[in-house]
Formats: sequence, structure tokens, C-alpha cells
Amino acid sequence: MKLGIIGLPQSGKTTIFEALTQTITDGGHTGEARIGTIRVPDQRVDILSEMYKPKKTIYAQVQYFIPAKPVGKDKDSNIWTQVRDCDALIHVIRNFGGYGFEAPNPLDDFIKLDQEMIFSDLVVVEKRLERIELEQKRGKKIDQEEISLLNECAKNLEQEIPLRRCADFVGAPLLRGYAFISAKPMLVLFNNEDEDDNLPNLKELITKENCNVIRGKLEHELAQMSDEEAEDFLTEFNITASAMDRVIHQSYELLNLISFFTVGEDEVKAWTIRKKTPADEAAGVIHSDIQKGFIRAEVLAYNDLMDAGTYQAAKKKGTVRLEGKTYEVQDGDIINFRFNV
Repeated sequence: MKLGIIGLPQSGKTTIFEALTQTITDGGHTGEARIGTIRVPDQRVDILSEMYKPKKTIYAQVQYFIPAKPVGKDKDSNIWTQVRDCDALIHVIRNFGGYGFEAPNPLDDFIKLDQEMIFSDLVVVEKRLERIELEQKRGKKIDQEEISLLNECAKNLEQEIPLRRCADFVGAPLLRGYAFISAKPMLVLFNNEDEDDNLPNLKELITKENCNVIRGKLEHELAQMSDEEAEDFLTEFNITASAMDRVIHQSYELLNLISFFTVGEDEVKAWTIRKKTPADEAAGVIHSDIQKGFIRAEVLAYNDLMDAGTYQAAKKKGTVRLEGKTYEVQDGDIINFRFNV
């Protein structure tokens, strides 16, 4: 899972990136693209590891990407090209003041960058429709469904509606190859003053978008502290959980992701899949041979294991069950796949 961090200049994108990934640079952002891979904090993995005492404990991972500073004439398109392969976007919006800064205007800042995304997608749609028209004139067979979908995209984009709000058609297989920027799931992250942990009073925006708050400067300082220093710091500023944890979990929700677990003496591991993934496809995440030779999935819900105390006790209680390949894996399932290759 890869999330691109975007925002207007001076919004605090780099501060947020470094706080999330705990990759602090002395000289600040030099303009290069940066990517950080971090583990997804999950108390369930910690507890399972305590139970099984495996040789290895492996958490799910997430990548955060900050694009390089754009250069040249096509600055805007350069940014969107860099984040086109991201699964989702985090739009950082300045909501702090200070010396040398104008008063923050988060709504205007949101609209400005959102319109750039919409315009970028509209250019892609119009170019493709022009190409289709030429191909039609040359007698090439055209997929009418693709034309219909592109026209629907154009209609919404021209009305300045981002495609992420068009769930009824934007997920169509024929549109996947376009990787539209405004269609990507997005978390709007207001970068607040040190003392302010509240969402701005922007009801119209907050009801339409996934929004959260971060105190970027505080979180950046927190990322550089020892565990003892961090504990005192969290208490002083009334921070109940680090922004990293909150943003990661909301990133998961954005993409409809869940975790299932495999456990044993050798390894306790969290695996990332999308909601409603059938058991045989979940098996394929571990190894393609397990999917090919899938027989049954032995499944125990994490909460049922906690209630029983041990796997054997859960079996006696009848909460360990066998499921077929069409079973939709649930968040927190502990699974042992039976297969034959």
C-alpha cells in the first residue's frame, strides 16, 4: 500500500512525511522524491507474539511517498505523474499561522489543489476521447462502454466534481488503466497549530471528504524522542495517540483494507488484504501454490482466541471452524490454510 503526500508549498508536507516515517533529515527537504516504509502498529500482533513466542514477528507495512519538487514548465503535471501509481493520497493543508505566514485559509487551499487534480484528469479524458474519434474515422472498432464512461467522467469533471465522489461508475474495469488522480481515495489532513487539535469549522468540506487533524510540528518533535521523553511529551500536550497511528489506521480504512494473521512457533505475521476477499485469494497473498492447491481454511477469530485463552481451548469450544474458498475473510481472522500441490 502506497500513499502519496501532496499539498501546496509551505503546507508542511515534509514535516508530516518525516513524522510518519521517522526519517528526519538535518538539512530539510532537498527537493528529491522520498519514500518511507513503516510497520502498521497492531496490538493484536503484539499479543499473538507474546502467546506464541515466535522466532519472527512481522507486521503489515505501509509506504508513504512525497514527490520531488517539480521543475520546468509543466510543474503541475509533473507532480501528478509522480503520484499516479499511488493507491491513495494524503492532502496536507496548512492550518497554522506564524511569522512570515499569511493567516491560514484551509478551504481555499483545498479547492486550489483539488481543482488542479480535476483539471489534470479532464485533460486525460479529453485527449482519449479525441483519439477515439480519430480511430472511429479510420474504421477502427470502438468500445461504446468506454466512450460512455469517459463522457460521464468529463461531465463530472467539468462541473468540478472529483471522481472519488463518483463511486457508481469510477471503479469500472475499463477505467482502471487511466489511474485518475481525482479518483484516488483521499485523506484531508489539516496541519494545525501546536495547541489546536480541532477540525476547522468547514462542515461542507468535512461532510464530503475524509478529514483528520495533525499537529505536524509537535509530531515531528515526537518522532525524534526516546520512549521516556515521548511519554512525558504526550501527557504535556494531551496527545492520546501518535498521529502516525491515527493516520495509518485511517489510511487502511480509506482503501478498505483489513489484516488477517498466520501464527506459529516460527512466525507470527499480519497479512494485508481488501475487505470481502475470498479465502482462496487470501491464501494467494501468502503464496500462489497455496491458492492453487487450496482445500480448506481453518479459521479462528482473534476475539474468540482471546476469550478461549489458547487455540486448543478454542477448538474445544467449537469456535475454530473450516471454511471453503468463497468464505470472505474478516479482519482479525487467524487462518491456517490446508492445501495440496
